[in-house]
Amino acid sequence: MRRLLLSALLALGAALPARAEYPDKPITMIMPYSPGTADVLIRAMSEHFQRTIGQPLVLITRDGGSGVVGMRVVAASQPDGYTLGQTPMTAIVVQPHMVRGAGTEPTNFEAVCGTNENILGIVVRTDSPIRNLADLIAEGRRRALSYGSPGPNSLPQLGVWRVQKAVGVEFNHVPYRGEAPHLNDTLGGRLDFSAAVVSSAAEMVQAGRMRLITVFSSRRHPDFPDVPTAREQGVDALQLSQVGIYAPRGTPAPVLDRLEEACRTALETPAVKQVLATTRAPAAFMPRAALNAMLREEFVTYGRILKELGVQPE
Repeated sequence: MRRLLLSALLALGAALPARAEYPDKPITMIMPYSPGTADVLIRAMSEHFQRTIGQPLVLITRDGGSGVVGMRVVAASQPDGYTLGQTPMTAIVVQPHMVRGAGTEPTNFEAVCGTNENILGIVVRTDSPIRNLADLIAEGRRRALSYGSPGPNSLPQLGVWRVQKAVGVEFNHVPYRGEAPHLNDTLGGRLDFSAAVVSSAAEMVQAGRMRLITVFSSRRHPDFPDVPTAREQGVDALQLSQVGIYAPRGTPAPVLDRLEEACRTALETPAVKQVLATTRAPAAFMPRAALNAMLREEFVTYGRILKELGVQPE
């Protein structure tokens, strides 16, 4: 009987299909913003994923709600490693404090890796007498200065808020929809300065039409090595904008490990390095454990900041 039972079990095992090794089909990458430079980066990374783990990244745009719409799709997907999303931290650490029931809190995701940093900074017209943060603060104490940002409670605006908090000066914030309109109004003299993602203003700075006076990162922007950070100028205004890839909560650790390693090695390839250099979004690989920790810390921090600003979820 024992021999018969053993034979039956062996026969059953042989009849069952072998479990496919991950990944055995393309990986969907949700892009939660309108098509742009991030898509170029993921396409370059997709070629590396195809070579190293045998499957490409297939881009699908689900924009809206400052990243909430797309990242909500990721959070609600099966945690099997076949649906990922790439986004700056805003959709995960800021928007849940502003949108009731956003569904994009850090607890809904597993970080895969950090890919790059959208370095933020302040720009003025080249004919402005403001050449650094000290000048900006001094001028702000003499008269009312107005500035634009890509939106209310956007990360560039919060960078300026940190300056105000650190030195006790007030600037008049004028929120816009996106980067181009407020940069154009700063160029046209209707605003005194702009808080922006540096890559959005880089061409105007290099063309001599605008001046970058500081960045809010922990490092200088590689394209503008002579421009010191806010902290280097004596103002504690660190405002990071780390971009990362995320999976739904509950994705198995071995799957996450494989994705993290593919991400790390992709960022070391010449093709991906060239994309990041061209788009002026410096590479910033971050292991998933570190990125998860950053998300939790930043989520708490932004909850406190937005409460101070009087923001109520809608």
